[in-house]
Amino acid sequence: MNKIRKTLFIIGGFISIILGIIGIIMPLVPTTPFLLLASYCFVKGSKHFDNWFRSTKVYKRYLEGYVQSNCMTLKQKCSILILTAVLISFPFMMVDVLAMRIFIIFLMMCKLVYFIFGIKTLK
Repeated sequence: MNKIRKTLFIIGGFISIILGIIGIIMPLVPTTPFLLLASYCFVKGSKHFDNWFRSTKVYKRYLEGYVQSNCMTLKQKCSILILTAVLISFPFMMVDVLAMRIFIIFLMMCKLVYFIFGIKTLK
């Protein structure tokens, strides 16, 4: 079971890297969240792949600063906020239950507060 779980984390890490690289090329797809997910997956999946990922140029360019200083550029913040707002709007529109819509609005507000006050903005 443990080996299967680690393998799934490694596969998830590589899928996230691919999506992150697509985000580098296509401006509508955010890079940073997918690379953060890849880093998380590699930490959980394999020390070898985690060390490899941390030595790549992609990690050093897009994540190293965030990991070390917990700061993001305004562009990174905006792209993440826009993508998550678009993605979370689909369930909001599809659900007719008032309590669920209120919960989705609450999640959106928590996300905004965290990005505004929890993560410093690089100038």
